[in-house]
Amino acid sequence: MELAEAKLKFIEAWGKLGSEWGINRTMAQVHALLLITPDALTTEEIMEALSISRGNANMTLRDLIGWGLVEKQHRAGERKEYFFAEKDTWMIARQVAQERKKRELDPVVKILNELSEVKGDDKDPEYKTFKKSVTEINKLAKNVNRTLETMLKTEENWFWGSIFKIFK
Repeated sequence: MELAEAKLKFIEAWGKLGSEWGINRTMAQVHALLLITPDALTTEEIMEALSISRGNANMTLRDLIGWGLVEKQHRAGERKEYFFAEKDTWMIARQVAQERKKRELDPVVKILNELSEVKGDDKDPEYKTFKKSVTEINKLAKNVNRTLETMLKTEENWFWGSIFKIFK
């Protein structure tokens, strides 16, 4: 397989993987393109490489910047904006985990904490079932939250070493 074909295959695979994780396919494809490109690219270069519209490219780049996965760069004497993606996969994983935690897990934990305060009769089977389910889900969510917090604060070698010890 030639490099050009391999790049296209990677971009497609990353786009498919992203869409399975609930991330816009184009967003994942732009991220993939920037990951495998050594230099920063302009919006026009991204549009051409992926055959996407300017509006789609601009919206996608804005989202990637919002996720902290892409940074905008300026070059002296040029009006064009350039976009560059972090290449360190551990940093990428931490950034994605942090954003997903903020957007998905934190709101659920907040709601579960509120639901844990519901008052009722301990003899009522509906109340007991509700309270037990919410308490157990809340406990799981808090454990996931602590694990993510640990991941976000640690170095890659320590984190994976700790995870592998668990499964030995």
